[in-house]
Amino acid sequence: MRRLRQLAERTPADRERYVDLLRAVAITAVVLGHWTVAVIGHDAAGRPTGRSALPDLPWAYPLTWLVQVMPVFFVVGGFANTASLAAQRARGGDAADWLLDRSARLVRPTTVLVLVLAAGALVARLAGVDPSLTRTVVWFATVPLWFLAAYLLVVPLTPLTYALHRRYGPAVPLVLAVLVGLGDLARLADRPGLAVGNYLFGWLAVHQLGYAWYDARRGVGLRFPPTRRLGWALLLGGVATLVALTTVGPYPVSMINIPGERLDNAAPPSLALLVLATAQVGLVMVLRDPAERWLRRPGPWQAVIAVNAVVLTVFLWHLSAAILLVGGLDAVGLLPTPPVGSPAWFAWRVPWLLMLSAVLAVLVAVFGPVEARTGRRSVLASTGRRSARGEPTARPRSLERRDGPGSRDPGAGPGPRDPGAGPGPRDPGAGPGPRDRPPGRRHPPPRIRAGLAVTGFVAVVAALAVNAVTPRHAAEPLGLPVPALVAYLAGAGVLRLLREWPGTRGPTPPGSPR
Repeated sequence: MRRLRQLAERTPADRERYVDLLRAVAITAVVLGHWTVAVIGHDAAGRPTGRSALPDLPWAYPLTWLVQVMPVFFVVGGFANTASLAAQRARGGDAADWLLDRSARLVRPTTVLVLVLAAGALVARLAGVDPSLTRTVVWFATVPLWFLAAYLLVVPLTPLTYALHRRYGPAVPLVLAVLVGLGDLARLADRPGLAVGNYLFGWLAVHQLGYAWYDARRGVGLRFPPTRRLGWALLLGGVATLVALTTVGPYPVSMINIPGERLDNAAPPSLALLVLATAQVGLVMVLRDPAERWLRRPGPWQAVIAVNAVVLTVFLWHLSAAILLVGGLDAVGLLPTPPVGSPAWFAWRVPWLLMLSAVLAVLVAVFGPVEARTGRRSVLASTGRRSARGEPTARPRSLERRDGPGSRDPGAGPGPRDPGAGPGPRDPGAGPGPRDRPPGRRHPPPRIRAGLAVTGFVAVVAALAVNAVTPRHAAEPLGLPVPALVAYLAGAGVLRLLREWPGTRGPTPPGSPR
């Protein structure tokens, strides 16, 4: 608590705290949503099984417009990815430096999950457990990686897509939305293979909206000033359009995939999901001022800091917590399996969520330090902060402490953060920067380094995608498909090698996005 108070007290007055709140709310909503709709039963062999309750609760489909908050996460990503990239360039770094920093914050905690699950599957295999059963357990535990793969696909494109935004503005997400619509037409024509690009086009379109927010924060490129009136227009117009698309139009009401629907709205993103994102951006604009006032209070802001410090860990491990709880309750014969929608099922939601929270808290206590150390290693001894318009400003030397309360972004989180950055001495543990390169030490040329960094990201994304599409009952002795596991470790290894290579890392902005 003392450290939280120190971090809260040292938060720059012009920090965009709303970004941190939205990130925390988005991930928390995903976690609670997955837990709440979980249905636990038993298969023919008496083993626990799990599925979503949504197909049995059609009255709840409109509620998914509120709980499908991944678009908010990507909008926040667009804002803070751009802010951190600008700060990196302001200190003399390049896009490769920025990308390697992102890889540390996103890939390192993910690697821990992958290795722990693979090791657990190997132990189960040696104990004689059916590989198809092991795969089923690992498949459920890695469901969060599907969303992370989509984000990792978008991040390396930030320098390019932001340059397109600066030149063409709103035309970029509009073109991407048209491409998404064409993909939807292909799906309606029973040509789903032609809609694979929607995974990229859809999330890129949402990510671009964050760029407009960032520019508005800096007071540049204001084609549409971000007023509450505009927010209401986007919210009401988006909801009205969404109603039309899901009643008169061909899109399902649920923004979370329901088996048997002709179209899925989330995988891949549909035009209806982009309209939902527009409405959510409007709601974000409407609530921004009261939320910012609320976040000026010490208690709420300290809570946001605490959640963001381990938010990637929470996201990655929340379904593993469910698996552990179900397995434990089943082992002692105390696993309730009431019918979906029954009074008993609804009553069971309360203790179910409380117990899941307790199990997840243990997992976060065990694995959260990995995420925290990742943040600390990339902190400068002397940090800077951003002015109200987003330009870096120097921090006083009185705050030049390694990992001190003033040297770390209070809103540390897995997704994009709005960093403060300024020139100054580097953290002794952060590795040599571009101007401190040891004489005589070779390092990859900039273009090769950038190419290798992108290749590492591509390998990681491809591995996560292969794991997601591999059937849950496949006989995988390591839980994850072996080619996917090899590709993931190779990509993560390349990124780590580049980060540790002498002279390949420049100064890293404190509190930069993960």
